[in-house]
Amino acid sequence: MSAPLHRRIYAELEGRILSGELAPGDRIPFEHELTARYGCSRMTVSKAISELAGRGLVTRRRRAGTFVAQPKAHAAVLAIPDLRAEVRERGQTYDYALLERIERGPSDADEVELASGGRLLDLTCLHRADGAPLALERRLIALGAAPQAVDVDFQTVPPGSWLLDSAPWTEAENRISAVEADAATARLLQLRPGAACLCVERRTWRDGQGVTRVWQTFPGDRYDLVARFSSAHAKDQS
Repeated sequence: MSAPLHRRIYAELEGRILSGELAPGDRIPFEHELTARYGCSRMTVSKAISELAGRGLVTRRRRAGTFVAQPKAHAAVLAIPDLRAEVRERGQTYDYALLERIERGPSDADEVELASGGRLLDLTCLHRADGAPLALERRLIALGAAPQAVDVDFQTVPPGSWLLDSAPWTEAENRISAVEADAATARLLQLRPGAACLCVERRTWRDGQGVTRVWQTFPGDRYDLVARFSSAHAKDQS
């Protein structure tokens, strides 16, 4: 029994995409062109394209057509940024304020794992660029892994900058999400409540022992993350 026509159209387009004949950014034929080619209804073609879109192989752009999607990585290696250095490299004036500092024991299972039997330094701070809020940061430092942090004056030294210089890590994990600013976050970042923000959650370890966990919340229009990488296919061709 032959496959339904929409599945044949799907399979042929999928094959052209996966083979590289249609590269990321290329437009696939318009629906009316596919309708004429396969001698079928617009609904049949639309169903095939919808399945391609559902698999993430194509993206539909209103009035422009349907294009082969850029490849998505499930994980990308991102350098751990030093916000102070990044702001200064852009030629802006960096400013920083420590809002709260608490030394305490862990309060949940994730914190127990990070602390590894020790205590935590709980820091909240605000980073600014040219006087405008850039990031609200909440950070936990495991004092078992970085005991010298107790004596650091984080009123003047950003904890991220200090950690990069003084507490080396061997493994890191980044989690990036879009969030809406709650009332407290909006007030500190000078946004309206509910404004779109980028949240970067990061954990680092040294030889299996947790070092820090941090949440950095950025106004959505003031920060981005870029990962540059090569495909395995490109390496095979080199």
